[in-house]
Amino acid sequence: MTTRRLCPPAPGPLEAYAQRLDPLFSSLAQRRGLRNYLQGLLLPRDRNKTLTGLAGAEPISGAQHREVQRLQWFLSESAWDHEQINNRRVQLLCQDPATTPHDAGALVIDDTGDRKDGTATAHVARQYLGSVGKIDNGIVAVTSLWADERCYWPIHAVPYTPASRLAGGERHPGFRTKPQLAVELVQAAQQAGVRFRAVVADCAYGDNPGFTEALGAAGVPYVLALKPRKGTWAPAEAAHTPTEAAGDLGWQGSSKPGRWRRVTRRFRDGHTEIWWAADAALGGWGPDRRLRLVVATTDPGSLPGHSTWYLLTNLPRPTNRRAQQTDLADIVRLYGLRNWVEQGYKQVKGELGWADFQVRSDRAIRRHWTLVCCAFSFCWQAWFAEHPAQPAAPNPQAAAPTAARGAPATGHRGGTGRGSVVAGGATPGAGLAWAVERAATLLAGVVASAPATAAATAA
Repeated sequence: MTTRRLCPPAPGPLEAYAQRLDPLFSSLAQRRGLRNYLQGLLLPRDRNKTLTGLAGAEPISGAQHREVQRLQWFLSESAWDHEQINNRRVQLLCQDPATTPHDAGALVIDDTGDRKDGTATAHVARQYLGSVGKIDNGIVAVTSLWADERCYWPIHAVPYTPASRLAGGERHPGFRTKPQLAVELVQAAQQAGVRFRAVVADCAYGDNPGFTEALGAAGVPYVLALKPRKGTWAPAEAAHTPTEAAGDLGWQGSSKPGRWRRVTRRFRDGHTEIWWAADAALGGWGPDRRLRLVVATTDPGSLPGHSTWYLLTNLPRPTNRRAQQTDLADIVRLYGLRNWVEQGYKQVKGELGWADFQVRSDRAIRRHWTLVCCAFSFCWQAWFAEHPAQPAAPNPQAAAPTAARGAPATGHRGGTGRGSVVAGGATPGAGLAWAVERAATLLAGVVASAPATAAATAA
């Protein structure tokens, strides 16, 4: 049996991470390509992380450089399975006590889009792109992410193919809507052994009956947002929208809250906020029905759009009054974890080059996304190696106060952790050589950013 040739090691702690993926690569060139690609993604950004950017070559004239061509071959032509790599990455996260998923976490489903020119690239078409808030030419990925109060990491990402790219449109046998792809991602997460308290998603999925029915039929608990004005059939004198249902909960002030219950939200930077939550009745939804409508807000009197959530859940309501308040707090906590997917998008796009690929095939795009997820996961490994902490408690009520014990806050809320925080501790004037040895410093923007205090806009 031929002995494997030794691969030039990656800098610092990246080598140990790459070695855990090596058995899935059959050749020295593939193992070398893995290290070079991950190192390029992890180095501090000073330009888009295209193949020339990853190899450190000139943007245009360097396209034919030997190292650029090696990365091009590794990404587009070399024979390796990105699904096996991703499965191994998720397995490593599940085995690490610092990142292992538990029953108090959330499985966050979402989609994200990015501009791309032309139509030669797979999956690219004119469609709604959430990152720009309008219809434009681009590519959309449906993603799943595991999150608790302490850490969060991507599980799977699949491209959405618009009907306009398929012969026969929506009647094409391969066509899948975003909610249909999302159901498949939930199933894939379960098969990978990812544990969670509930599936969490915004109103694009909560307003889709096919998605909720599929999760309900599979016995999967969920907490999904609804549009405030989502109408439903009801008697003329009854509420017809979630907003109207919230108005029937009897709020007369904090001293006479009616059916509203006080909920304390705890954030990763250590501060707390007082919210109010209640079970509302709307159509066939109610506290004693199979599906419940839970309203959570900072002000039940005015129901501000930027800090009011209308949530559809199939979690059963406890019979005990004290347990009911705890249950409402848990539902608000779970949906609050959805903010991490938005934070994750900022980091993989702003720091790790998620949308910077310049390849056209479906396989190469999926490979690029897989390698970005590997880089993101390595960041958590590097962080916890230098900042050891106890694993999060599986009990939701015990887990909530630990929000401030994870990676330290950056001194501000939101953002991608750029500026003095990322540069903290770095040697002045240091170049990029061996920069991955300072993973905990250079990658602080990926793992150490605090979340926003509340949703910037209504779900």
